[in-house]
Amino acid sequence: MTTTAPPQPRVWFITGASRGLGRAFTEAALTGGDRVIATARDVSPLDDLVATHDGALVTLPLDVSDHAAVVSTMDKAAAVFGGLDVVLNSAGQFLLGMIEETTEQQARAHLDTNFFGALWVAKAAIPHLRRRGGGRLLQVSSMGSVGGHASVGLYGAGKAALEAMTEALAMEVAQFGIAVTVLNAGGYDTGLFTKGLTNTEPDPAYADLRAELAAMWSEGASDDPAKAAAVVRDIVNMPEPPRRVILGGTSFDIVRDIARQRQADLERWEELSRAAGRG
Repeated sequence: MTTTAPPQPRVWFITGASRGLGRAFTEAALTGGDRVIATARDVSPLDDLVATHDGALVTLPLDVSDHAAVVSTMDKAAAVFGGLDVVLNSAGQFLLGMIEETTEQQARAHLDTNFFGALWVAKAAIPHLRRRGGGRLLQVSSMGSVGGHASVGLYGAGKAALEAMTEALAMEVAQFGIAVTVLNAGGYDTGLFTKGLTNTEPDPAYADLRAELAAMWSEGASDDPAKAAAVVRDIVNMPEPPRRVILGGTSFDIVRDIARQRQADLERWEELSRAAGRG
């Protein structure tokens, strides 16, 4: 891994900065000597950081699902320190429940934040980064994007859509010197499963599966978000950052195992696939 010491200070724009990974990213950027515009629906939990960082941290309230608010807040943020260098999409929420149980309102509200919110931020950021002559855009996704899993189907779907969009965006903006990285985060102690959680109304038909999943997940342990933040700071300092990084050793193992199983399935059904066309 090669990193370089960047000209200081850089300017970060971080969404979802009031808790969890977003706050850890904010703290890591400030510790590295950079300046941060931190956004969240409620920025009051960041008051302690504002008080201790002598003008290096500015907070702006923002609901990323509001497209017009994203554009105006991004413009305001760029004016604070004279431009933007790093934009990090960390805002998100969690929808827990079976597909059949999910209401239309829940599905739309979830994707408005987890997919469309990130899309609006990325769109609003690109002109500012382009005027800067380049920069970094980082999208917080999840290891859950690699495949659907019972009771977190909408969460995985939103992250999978985010990643497909981001891969296309990375190709489009590379010509402007903008490097884009997807961060596949694993299980971190972020409050996502408490403050950021929406539950569906349980259907008794899924009681057995729900109990099985609860027992399986109760065995898991959460990592410290500061560990992920330190890696992200290193990524931002790389001259040629990776397009995708899995955050967490356990997460890496899980994603690798899924990839291997998919490769095995691909090869198993190769004859059937080729029968559907030429080649």
